[in-house]
Amino acid sequence: MDRPEDPLEETRLPPGQYVPRGHPVIHYGRVPTFRPETWELQVMGATASGEPYRFSWQRFSGLPRTTVVADFHCVTKFSIMGYEWCGVSAATLLELAPPAPQARHVMLWGEYGYSANVRMSDFARDRTLLAVELDGRPISPERGHPVRAVVPHLYAWKSVKWLRAVEYMVEDRRGFWEERGYHNVADPWREQRYSYQEEPGEGPP
Repeated sequence: MDRPEDPLEETRLPPGQYVPRGHPVIHYGRVPTFRPETWELQVMGATASGEPYRFSWQRFSGLPRTTVVADFHCVTKFSIMGYEWCGVSAATLLELAPPAPQARHVMLWGEYGYSANVRMSDFARDRTLLAVELDGRPISPERGHPVRAVVPHLYAWKSVKWLRAVEYMVEDRRGFWEERGYHNVADPWREQRYSYQEEPGEGPP
């Protein structure tokens, strides 16, 4: 079902974006099968303890949840307005699995080795989620079930589907699409779509 027209949508659209009639779904690769008995989320890399953290599906499902209403901006130029996401906040994960003080970047890992890098300051925002529900229902398989990252203030490829690991990093490095020519930061309000647009300091050394 299409969402009702919102007279404020135009003022919420980043430059170059449009609101489609439906809800397009774009993803790379096939949709994975969810097996709750073997699924786990790993937090690794530059942790404060120096050791990785592992969350089984049972443990992750029991963590406190929060709801965020946010617009969704795809780099292919469509925007879905006012999605309601529910899940575990990044702040909760950072508290349970704290990073080392020198960690400044995060790599979000999905199934099949897909990845996207974000700055720690972006990951730690209070609206960043590890989402399990969309608009009051479990996220559908093609949209990232059981867990997808949601980093709503960046282009949507940073919101990794089928999330399986969060890697804390001291030094930045590019993820899957960033290695293939997409912008390292991905701010839709600055139309940071492609790597050739990067200013000094916006990409890895």
